[in-house]
Amino acid sequence: MADISKQDLVAAFNMPPEAAVAFLASKGLVVTESWRELWKAAHARAFTVARSAGYDVVADIKDALLYSLNNGTSYKDFAKNLTPILQSKGWWGKAIDKNTGEIKTYEGTDTPVQLGSPRRLRLIYEQNLQTAFMAGRQREMLKATGSHPYWQYVAVMDARTRPSHGVMNGRVFSYDDDVWSVAYPPNGWRCRCRVRPISKFRFADEGMKLETAKGYISDIQIKRKDGGFDTLKTINLPNMPKTFKPDVGWDYNPAGDYYKQVA
Repeated sequence: MADISKQDLVAAFNMPPEAAVAFLASKGLVVTESWRELWKAAHARAFTVARSAGYDVVADIKDALLYSLNNGTSYKDFAKNLTPILQSKGWWGKAIDKNTGEIKTYEGTDTPVQLGSPRRLRLIYEQNLQTAFMAGRQREMLKATGSHPYWQYVAVMDARTRPSHGVMNGRVFSYDDDVWSVAYPPNGWRCRCRVRPISKFRFADEGMKLETAKGYISDIQIKRKDGGFDTLKTINLPNMPKTFKPDVGWDYNPAGDYYKQVA
């Protein structure tokens, strides 16, 4: 997978990075043991890294991400600069129980708990930059609803696109439709979907169809490996071949919730 840099995201979203930086910088720091401790909309106002309790690394990771946004550093440089810091604080490799010396496992599984690693740093880098740029983009689109009141969901539509995300590709909704409370990207880990504004002229000229998710959003229960259940909001529009399903924990609008809080 090629590195994603600030320049890549600026080109993809056609926007300057300032709004993305402001979104990420506004988040307070929260130390958590599990990613479920900071759930959905809470991510709009707080920054955390799961399994960070006791390691004093959350601020280091956030600072490195902000540096990448401000200076356009690639994942390669992000990881090169941050890895020694994390390793010096012991946040690297498999998590070890300090009392028993045994490798910790995720609750209800035999899978070892992973602290820092190249793969995890890439996920942290890509997901946080993607979310920050999405939030910044939404702020800019909200300023233009007078001329561009319609928003279109855009999926990449290649072999890596989730089929449950692809079913939304090309669908057009009003900027204030219920759909964006669930489906504003990113809709999962490494989700590459985005939203683009549509002008009144283009909407009429191309004969686009306006849809609404009002009345078509429902909750389903997803069973976890530990035997518990998570509630997931899904969308099933008329004539949709497959139900739209975000990843668990991503069925909300991080940018929208952020702007409600700072309004």
